[in-house]
Amino acid sequence: MTPEKPPKVVTRHREGRIHAYVLESGAFGALEPAAVFRPRAGDVVVESAVRPDLERAVYTTLNGVVCLGRTDVLWAADFEPHSDQRYGHRPGCALSLDGRTVWVYRPDAMAGRDGLDLWVAYDAESGAVLVRHEVGTAGHGGGHHVHPLDGSVYLDIGEGQDGAVILRGTTGGDGESEFVTYPWWDRCLIDLAPDGRQFMTVDHGQHDVAFHLHPSGDALFTLSVEAFGYDLEETFVEWSGGYLTPDTAVVTLGGESSDEEEWFRHHLVDVRTGAPHGELAVEVSHAYELVPLGDGSWLTDGPDGHPVRWSRASLPQGPPGGR
Repeated sequence: MTPEKPPKVVTRHREGRIHAYVLESGAFGALEPAAVFRPRAGDVVVESAVRPDLERAVYTTLNGVVCLGRTDVLWAADFEPHSDQRYGHRPGCALSLDGRTVWVYRPDAMAGRDGLDLWVAYDAESGAVLVRHEVGTAGHGGGHHVHPLDGSVYLDIGEGQDGAVILRGTTGGDGESEFVTYPWWDRCLIDLAPDGRQFMTVDHGQHDVAFHLHPSGDALFTLSVEAFGYDLEETFVEWSGGYLTPDTAVVTLGGESSDEEEWFRHHLVDVRTGAPHGELAVEVSHAYELVPLGDGSWLTDGPDGHPVRWSRASLPQGPPGGR
């Protein structure tokens, strides 16, 4: 029998705490935190991740990474030298698929430290450094995406007007590691397919969306703004969206109306055929609020700060909904 995948856990930062929400298969509507972690006094959390068993949380600050148990700090690592830069650099973190490794992106160049950026893997139990990879970028921040099957980790680094860099890293129990940098500076990684077969990127200039084979990165197909029926001069592809299911992706397009009002719409793409097929009409306040989860459901923000989980089956009659 294939072992059952652990449930997804998402985090939110509220009132100085890290709130962990478990995405159980049948739970929809407003979610309540399954666990709450208390960062160290004075720490401002930049990014966080929580293990599915809810026994470990990790988070980054501008100058370090911290691993928490349910009641205390298990280990911490400082980024040396200390940076007095308050803006322009956001260290990111993620847990590996098995929860044994903490991946941390350090935007050291923008933090004013010596050298360029680092991607560091730590042992989640001890805090020992497993590998340090010199990325060669000068990024502001980086988004981690953990492959759902093979455990490799993708990192999307944003370098502002200079573009974006996508990497993939692996580290094994034998101490060997491998890092691959994809040959683009102009594509932003949006999401990995839930079945692990492909991934989705958006042009840094926001002209198109592309779908790529994992792990080679070979392009399967590309859709321009015009493919969705819009004028390229007036419409752009948002750096948001993702996989609603293994076969359906959400692509968000936006623009500005004649009266200078911003607008956006969530279009659906059949990734088997490479063709648009309708829209997902959801009431959200901005283009980045909707987060597809890959299992037919998605998250939005609730009025109290807790995430709300939706699916077409769980929606009431009438909007918000899909068509």
